[in-house]
Amino acid sequence: MLKNSNILISGGAGFIGSRFVKRIIEHNKITVFDNLHRDALTKTDLFNHPNLTFVQGDVRDLNGVKEVMKNKTHVLHLAAIAGVDTVMNNPLLTMEVIMKGTFNMLEAAVDQKGIERFVDISTSEVFGSYAFRVNEQDITSLGAVGQARWTYAVSKLATEHLAHVMYYQKKLPTVSIRPFNIFGPGQVGEGAIHHFIVQALHDKDVTVHNEGDQIRAWCYIEDFMNGLELCLEHENAPGKTFNIGNPRTAITVYNLAALILKLTNSKGKLLHVDWPHTDVELRIPDITNAKNTLGYKPLVDLEEGLLKTIEWYKNN
Repeated sequence: MLKNSNILISGGAGFIGSRFVKRIIEHNKITVFDNLHRDALTKTDLFNHPNLTFVQGDVRDLNGVKEVMKNKTHVLHLAAIAGVDTVMNNPLLTMEVIMKGTFNMLEAAVDQKGIERFVDISTSEVFGSYAFRVNEQDITSLGAVGQARWTYAVSKLATEHLAHVMYYQKKLPTVSIRPFNIFGPGQVGEGAIHHFIVQALHDKDVTVHNEGDQIRAWCYIEDFMNGLELCLEHENAPGKTFNIGNPRTAITVYNLAALILKLTNSKGKLLHVDWPHTDVELRIPDITNAKNTLGYKPLVDLEEGLLKTIEWYKNN
């Protein structure tokens, strides 16, 4: 467990960032740098914790990034435009925030010196529409140029290359993580499980795109936190990319929606809606590298994670 560190988290007010703040705040000093595009932090008790400093800013502002980077020991770079609908509506902003923002974060970290670990959050989208038991050395496959959805993935893939270059040429101890469909209590913004649970708890109809036969493997937030912390601490992590997910939770989107309706005892029905855009049809990770190198092991099965998530939504 991280202790006595001075940690900068860009995009730290979002779902993953705020959950990680909660996990490590008692034993570390944390600076959250965020423009509050998505906010799961400021209305919580964490926001007034004496170990937390919040700085509102934008990763595209190099001077602002350099200022918050001062005296930090660890960096977790989460800031990005995310969510399929948001990305498709804002492809230029998506690329600008991810590519320029990540370059600024890495450059500031190199200039700062003394950074013990820089973890950059990439995406499983770099594997394209079909990804079955993919490992980190498999060839990435992106969609056609001009399809707005892939601006997120291509930007993230570029920043992975940039992080590795910084490791080899500038000796910055970087790590890249490819998350596979993270869900859990506190999720804000877009996401299938978020939408399904909210709809079901309000006894509204739950909608799936087309036939709902797309397959995903879902990873509970605490399992992802375990992998994230390992990447920030483990001596063998720098210079590598890791898939972090849970392959044994694979399920079709249709069956996921049906399960959520059942677990919530909802009066809503399951409906199909046409969605003419490019979609990810299959996404299941191979996590052997994370297991062997980091000792990572997901523990929470799908139904257990859904029940915990549903309970949180009921109370919030």
